[in-house]
Amino acid sequence: MDLVRNYPTFVVVGDSAAFGTGDEIRHGVFRGWAGFLAEAFQDGCDYFNFSRPGAKSTEVLEKQLPKALREQPDICALIVGGNDMLRNTFDPILLYKNLRSCCQQLMAMGSEVIMVELHDPNKLLKLPKLMRRVLNRRVNAVNAIYRKVALEFEIITIKTRNINDVHNLRNWHIDRMHPGPVGHFMLARSVAEQLRRRGWAVSMPHHLEISQKSKAERIKWLLRNGTPWFLKRSVDLLPAALVLIIYEFIKVVAEKVNPKIKAKELAFLTKIESDHKNIELLKAS
Repeated sequence: MDLVRNYPTFVVVGDSAAFGTGDEIRHGVFRGWAGFLAEAFQDGCDYFNFSRPGAKSTEVLEKQLPKALREQPDICALIVGGNDMLRNTFDPILLYKNLRSCCQQLMAMGSEVIMVELHDPNKLLKLPKLMRRVLNRRVNAVNAIYRKVALEFEIITIKTRNINDVHNLRNWHIDRMHPGPVGHFMLARSVAEQLRRRGWAVSMPHHLEISQKSKAERIKWLLRNGTPWFLKRSVDLLPAALVLIIYEFIKVVAEKVNPKIKAKELAFLTKIESDHKNIELLKAS
């Protein structure tokens, strides 16, 4: 960045973590960490959020990024990878190429770029051993890719696991997959701190107001939102989880028969990962 503007254009692309899922301030309206941050620029900002829950990195590159570039962003948050990771067809090389292409185009325009590493879902979810293995391996892979891209382009990367008390359940949405209002607020403060270090005129978000609902209101919310949410997740997430477990079981057996299967993916990940401790994590997962 050659010039830090007082009234920047702040653009967000990505998935549900960028969209603000988990922090619905009124029916159908989500604020999220990006909303907190947009309100913290001392002289204001132009704020555009093109993210979509469920988006993968190819969608971000091909559909969301062109919209972002048209706004000529001074700061762009690129938050994607979680949905790539959860698919049976997860391809770390494709994720790396997509993120790298996004960063190249944004940096060529002179934009500051922000990325956020994944937390440790195994600290929030009680899952079967094989499913924990899947998540552990894939989260480590995605974070290795984030770190590599960050080093190549010198962008802002938030190390989510280093945020104090980040895995406390009070910081998370009922699904334990997305931050709740407190979690989004904590993330906004972490991003603001990094932007301040780079000279941006942004205040530290300091006020979070969460309305306390009465017992009757909580029951009403549960009947209106909680039950449909549970049924929807039972339909879309449970089968996917079962498929992943079966897929991982087959992969474990195949790797034992032919170690070259794992070696190919591991070779790529260890090549891009510079930290020896993280390399050992990748090998162990």
